[in-house]
Amino acid sequence: MGVDLDHIRAIVERVAASLGLEVVEIELRGGGKSRMLRIFIDKPVGVAQEKDKPEGVTHEDCANVSREVSTILDVEDAMPGGPYVLEVSSPGLDRKLFRPSDFERFQGSRVKLTTKDPVNGNRHFEGRLEHFEGGRLTLDLAEARRKFRPKQKAGEAPAPHEHRLEIELANVEKANLVPEI
Repeated sequence: MGVDLDHIRAIVERVAASLGLEVVEIELRGGGKSRMLRIFIDKPVGVAQEKDKPEGVTHEDCANVSREVSTILDVEDAMPGGPYVLEVSSPGLDRKLFRPSDFERFQGSRVKLTTKDPVNGNRHFEGRLEHFEGGRLTLDLAEARRKFRPKQKAGEAPAPHEHRLEIELANVEKANLVPEI
């Protein structure tokens, strides 16, 4: 009997929601005796923070999710096939962006992304996520490092808004936040 990731996701989503958290990603790595179930959690936008508590996911949040999810997985035998390691953490400063809601939430943040198909002769971009709407994101590449700017043919005049680039979300292969410290 194999592992049903949809069932596991439903369990994790239920536990996270009960604790005021959201599930960013679930990964099952390895096989046999070296399986690892990784769960990345975050605090949803608008969750009220207490004055003396840090924003974002705390060690306590991770421990609570780990304890509750582990108990349910074991009781329901949702991870058949022997031992596994359960790891619960925040998505980190360079978190992956997957869903449209991620792109909406992080408008104004610096992102690094790779497209499936080239845009202006390039597949790798870094810039500020200026806008996201209707499945299209707009990147401001003005501050970007030279290697991430769209290629310009010799003798070709720069476009009037060459520092802005629109990309279809469906064309995004991989996207991450770029930490600004």
